[in-house]
Amino acid sequence: MVKTTLKIDGMMCGMCEAHMNDTIRRVVPDAKKVKSSHKKGITSFESPEAVSEEVLKNAVDETGYKLISCEIAG
Repeated sequence: MVKTTLKIDGMMCGMCEAHMNDTIRRVVPDAKKVKSSHKKGITSFESPEAVSEEVLKNAVDETGYKLISCEIAG
């Protein structure tokens, strides 16, 4: 599994976290352990294969948030 951690600007509450989690599940249907923290400004998930940073950036932008960085490990 590949762990991806996104640093995201603009999440302010639990509903923002849910919105980002739903976005990741839509863009990466096989994503597991999808978690977001508005306090830390991160969203993380695991997937069988690495996901393109461009795909993730576009998905985050569409939700109205801003992708600051993307870390892919594994």
